[in-house]
Amino acid sequence: MDEWIDYYDSTHTIYASKLHRDEHFKLIARDIIGYISSPDAVVLDYACGEALSAADVADACGKLYLAEPAPGVRGRLIARFAPNIKIRVRSLDDVRKMAENSLDLVVMNSVAQYMTPKELDAAFTAIRRVLKPSGWLVLGDILRPEVGMARDVLALLKFAATHGFLKDAFYGLASTALSDYRQLRTRVGLQRYSEDEMIEKLAATGFTATLAPRNIGHNPWRMTFVARHAL
Repeated sequence: MDEWIDYYDSTHTIYASKLHRDEHFKLIARDIIGYISSPDAVVLDYACGEALSAADVADACGKLYLAEPAPGVRGRLIARFAPNIKIRVRSLDDVRKMAENSLDLVVMNSVAQYMTPKELDAAFTAIRRVLKPSGWLVLGDILRPEVGMARDVLALLKFAATHGFLKDAFYGLASTALSDYRQLRTRVGLQRYSEDEMIEKLAATGFTATLAPRNIGHNPWRMTFVARHAL
């Protein structure tokens, strides 16, 4: 995961435009809010990225922890949300030190593809420790083995057409084809899991999981799982 952390900590071009970036984070925040069960809930966004719409999520819960591995991104999060008393920024190491059974909801969205299977198992173990027995883990944007990049492109173009940045999306796709992201994706690769594989992987670390009706975010060909402590 280290190479991907370095990439997202750099000045990257993963978003086609500012509008693309803003709409992306608005949609993610809206979908996360849909999983918040109570205005008093304590929520963790694991490897949250820039989390530009985190204030919306914080408005819907009691406390929001933003855990981010990239130090540069983490610094921006601290500066951006310092005035918001409901938001606290943490490193992934800090998550492992949080109080046991202290969280109502943990969201890990569009992260698993960048982690090795062993790293993902370690993350699940750490999350299970801090999650309340009644709490939920929402694991979003899981790539299917049988779905290739063409579907990712189509999902982006549909999202762009809906939100008014289609021209920027075409330009962004051309730029991405020549970018460090494409080179890193080709060299390092992304982890993919079938529905059964992910359910079994979660079960091995003490979770009972089901496939959600729809994925978090704009890509309907990826999967979201909802998990809780196994009985």
